[in-house]
Parts: sequence; structure tokens; C-alpha cells
Amino acid sequence: MMENNSLLKQKKWRIIDQSSTGLHVSPLHSFGMDDTLCASVGGGLAPATARTWVHGKSVILGIQDTKLPYLKNALAYLEKEGFQYIVRNSGGLAVVLDEGVLNISLILPEQEKGIDINSGYDTMWELIKYMFSDFHKNIEAKEIVGSYCPGSYDLSIDGKKFAGISQRRMRSGVAVQIYLCVSGSGQKRAEAIEEFYAIGKNGEETKFAYPDIVPEVMASLSELLGVELTVDQVLTKLLYSLKDHAEFLFADQLQGEEIPLFDSYYERVIERNEKFLSPFR
Repeated sequence: MMENNSLLKQKKWRIIDQSSTGLHVSPLHSFGMDDTLCASVGGGLAPATARTWVHGKSVILGIQDTKLPYLKNALAYLEKEGFQYIVRNSGGLAVVLDEGVLNISLILPEQEKGIDINSGYDTMWELIKYMFSDFHKNIEAKEIVGSYCPGSYDLSIDGKKFAGISQRRMRSGVAVQIYLCVSGSGQKRAEAIEEFYAIGKNGEETKFAYPDIVPEVMASLSELLGVELTVDQVLTKLLYSLKDHAEFLFADQLQGEEIPLFDSYYERVIERNEKFLSPFR
């Protein structure tokens, strides 16, 4: 069970499910949404919110990825392989999204003492452990060397990474975001990023150390748990897990002041993305 002081315990959890609508919009939409929710939850307009999102075949780049010496060629490769791509506004490096990857954002209000960075990561780790506790597998949080977008809160089973966590903080709100590779081949996704970096570096030394991808260290939850999991099944697990940690759980969409807020944050995300990518188009 969770510790009593767990940030998962909330009086109310609001759920915004965009796991099907996200397939019809750019991933930029999701980063605009999370900024909006950071502002509304942080400003007391809305309770703690869990947002679920799925996008079509995409590569989400980090800012450092835009400094690859042969980025234009690497982006041409992604296009040839059928990926759309954007530059995100939270930390980290390139990750793959597709219909078998479920993203979960937990948007929490900063408390009086504030939420330290590790507490944000730990909250998501605890949630994922709780959601999949019935499989009796040890889900570790540690860097998986050879994975894409490596970090100290890579989530893995038996040394194979299936998820990565990032954070976005603004306006007294904290968005903790995770991508969960639910189905499909984790190795194939990693091979695409491996090729992206090989083309983007083209053998040149770079100031920034991009990861040397070892595709075999990445897998999906379906592969690791030995069952054919679907995004919908994982969504159900998420809802039950949050219900266990809230007095009240309700489904919702953007309301009132959040709607014009979204318009302005989405516009910012689009402009920022354009600023980074326009030189390479």
C-alpha cells in the first residue's frame, strides 16, 4: 500500500482522458494541455488532475536533440519512416509515441512546502507499481544505460525499460509525465531512435553526449509481463488505482477559465516548436 503522506492521496482526482482524441491532433496539443493544467491546478482553479493521452506515430524531441550536427538529415529519416516530430518544452531527449504508448500526466498543486523533484518522480513510480501489483514483478526506478532518453527514473522490469518519467513545473503546478510502452516492440522503437542519432551525428564528436542506444534493453509491458495488454486495459487499471487514493474521482474536460488559458499556452508551444525547427525545414 501507499504511504499515508503519498501525493497520490487526494481529496479529489479529476480525470481528463484524451487517449482516443489525441490520435487526431499533434502532440503539441498535449504539451499545451499540461501547461494549462499546471496553471489551473497550481492556481486553485481545479483539483489534482490525471490526464491520459495517446498520439499517432511521433518522435518527441528534446531541446538538445535540435543541436545534432546533421539534424536536417535525421529529421528527413523520421519523415521517411512515417513519424511526425515536435520539440517538447519539458526536459529530456527523443522518445517515441504511437498507438501502443500510453502517456499519463499527474498535475499536482504545489503544497506550502513545495513538492521536491524526487517526490514528483516517486509519486508516478508508486502509481505504476500499484497499477501492476497483481503481476508480482519488481518494477525498478534506475537509469537503464542504452535506452533512449535515459534518466535515473527509468522504469524497468528485469533490466528492460518500459517507461520514462519527466516533469514540468510552472505557476505553482507540477506536471509529472510518463510514457508507458504498453504493447508492440520496445526494441523496434529504440532502433528508430538509434538510427536517428546515427544519422544526426554522422560520426562527428559532439559537445553533448547523446545516448548510445542498445535496442535490446527496451521492451513493452506486454513483452515483459507475458500478456497482450491494451491501452484500454491500462486505463482501467489507472482509474481503479486513483479511485483507491481519492475520496472522489470524476471525469472532466477543460472548464471555464481553462479554455482561453489553453488557447494561449497552445499558441506558445506552437511558436516555440517553430523557433527550434524552422531552420531545418
